[in-house]
Amino acid sequence: MLIAVATFNEIENLPLLVAEILEAVPDADILVVDDDSPDGTGKWCEEFSAGEPRLRCLHRSRGAGLGTAVIAAMKHAIDRDYDLFVNLDADFSHTPQKIADLLAAAKSSDIDVIVGSRYVPGGGVEGWPLHRRLMSRCINFYTRLFMRLPVRDCSGSFRCYRVETLRRLDFDQLVSKGYSFFEEILWRLRMQGATFQEVPYVFVERERGYSKINWREALRALYLIARLGLGSIFSSNRSPVAKSS
Repeated sequence: MLIAVATFNEIENLPLLVAEILEAVPDADILVVDDDSPDGTGKWCEEFSAGEPRLRCLHRSRGAGLGTAVIAAMKHAIDRDYDLFVNLDADFSHTPQKIADLLAAAKSSDIDVIVGSRYVPGGGVEGWPLHRRLMSRCINFYTRLFMRLPVRDCSGSFRCYRVETLRRLDFDQLVSKGYSFFEEILWRLRMQGATFQEVPYVFVERERGYSKINWREALRALYLIARLGLGSIFSSNRSPVAKSS
């Protein structure tokens, strides 16, 4: 099993997070995908991994995007024949102790994607103001409407994928480089007949560092979701929308 963590300027969180993951899931490997963090995140990871065989660090150029970071980690999992791939935020929004819930669901069924969900009974959000809660609910409703996804939490990144399912994806078809990657990959997998199950978790707002999402990225995500969803509805052969130049 591979646990992937994409990072940019997460030196305040990553050392603590890695320690908790290694304790919570001792039989897992960790891959940190760092986009040339100027705060030393990648440097710390490289130094610590020299003495910890379960940790690896993939260094990339700055500004490559969150979506492409997760794709790089997924390809790493495919190339090395892992069975399960777990994606985890670097800021403790997804507590490492809850990884066990995803794994339990994956190992007790043949479901392709286990989605950590804020919007099923038992799930929730801590630390968000009302306007952000409403925005998240609206985005997820909007995504389900256009992409016809069978899950209530389409935008969260806390998930466990079967690597054999990811192996069937053509990653070159993925359009999103940013946060909308998480909606798009569910849509791509649904188009291939993948199955989904949601397990509850409580999202906790970060205590250290700062969020990287902005309004420009949010608007880009809304456009992409509508484009992909409407494209699949009106395309006679239901083929995925081609990547724009």
